[in-house]
Amino acid sequence: MKFTEQQYHGLNRHSLVRRLLLAVFCFVTYYWSENPKAVDVGEIHIGEYPGDVQYGTLFFILGIALVALSVILLFVPHMQSQVSATEIILHGKFPPRVVRIQLASIKNVRKLHVRPSIFTRPVFNLLFKGRVRFYTWGNEMIEITSKEGQVYRIGTQKLNEFYTVLKKAGESGLDS
Repeated sequence: MKFTEQQYHGLNRHSLVRRLLLAVFCFVTYYWSENPKAVDVGEIHIGEYPGDVQYGTLFFILGIALVALSVILLFVPHMQSQVSATEIILHGKFPPRVVRIQLASIKNVRKLHVRPSIFTRPVFNLLFKGRVRFYTWGNEMIEITSKEGQVYRIGTQKLNEFYTVLKKAGESGLDS
């Protein structure tokens, strides 16, 4: 293989931030349940913990579970990108799929920087707006246009290395 890259679910920053913010909310709620007195912080008044039933332990366990899930997802693979002498091989882990793009069918390769969004989620082989997307996290992608007109966007954390390998592999047939 000329190029190999493994991407993991847990490295999607936006999803990680959402999970950790929810865990912080759970820990704050736990603290509030253990210290139910009203608090005045500057102009903000935080009232007493409502009711006699203490749900604090449940929130604490939920917060721990969210942190544990975030750590576990750091080791769960999402996809693997490989470039061989004749093709690009994209291995999806969940669900287990393999997509092969022949280097001979590539018309154009270009680097692409996209604006990250809070709503961006990991996708594998998603056809959206005429483009097939393979993405885990980050804002760097390789956009490949085939001779048939199909556009593939492959997310990568090694943009320059991936681009260089593709350009060298198909120098004879690529227009950029």
